[in-house]
Amino acid sequence: MKNLTKEDYLSGKVNLHIHSNYSDGKADFKEIIDSAKKNGYKLISITDHNTVEGHKKYKDEILITGAEFDCWFGYVFIHLLAYGIDVENPALAPFLAKTKAETEGDIIRLFARRNVPKLIKAIHEAGGIAVLAHPACYWAISLEGLVKRLIKYGLDGIEVYYPYPRFRKIVKFHSSKDVKKIADKYPQLIQTGGSDFHGENFN
Repeated sequence: MKNLTKEDYLSGKVNLHIHSNYSDGKADFKEIIDSAKKNGYKLISITDHNTVEGHKKYKDEILITGAEFDCWFGYVFIHLLAYGIDVENPALAPFLAKTKAETEGDIIRLFARRNVPKLIKAIHEAGGIAVLAHPACYWAISLEGLVKRLIKYGLDGIEVYYPYPRFRKIVKFHSSKDVKKIADKYPQLIQTGGSDFHGENFN
C-alpha cells in the first residue's frame, strides 16, 4: 500500500473503503469483487463494520482484507480501518461483532466499547495496519491532537482521499485540506483513500 499514489486514488481504480451486505451496505460481497475486476480496478478493500465474515469466504488478487471498527477514543467517536489483516487471527476476535445488528445499526454501533490502543495492537498482531477513517467528521477540538495521540498508540495511516458522501457532506467539523495538511506533517503515516460505498451496484 505504501506504493500507491494520490493519482491511483483519484483515478478511481483504487478504492479501499467499501461496504457490502455483510454490514450496512446493499451490494453482495462477491458481486463487488466481480464488478471491480470487470471495471479494471487495481485494488479494492471491502471494509465492513466490525466484521470480516466476507473475507473468510472470498479471496481475490485485487482484494485487500479489511474491516472498519467503531470505537470511542476519549470523548471522540472514531472509525478505525484495518487493512491486510489475517482474518483468522485470534487477536481480532474480541473486537468483532457478535450479532448482525452490531455491523449495521448506527445507534447500536454508537455503544461500541472497543479499547483503541488494544485494537491497534490486535490489528498489528494480525499482520495489518490501522488507518483513521474520514477524519474530517470527528468532533475533536484539535484534529491534529487526536492524530498525534493515536500515533502514540501505533496508528499507521490516515484516510486522506475521501469524498465525504451521504450525511458526511453535512456532518463535517474539519476540511479535507486540514486532513491532508496533518497527513503531510507526519510522513510516517500512510495516506489512503476510498469512497465509503454503501450502494447496490459497485462500478
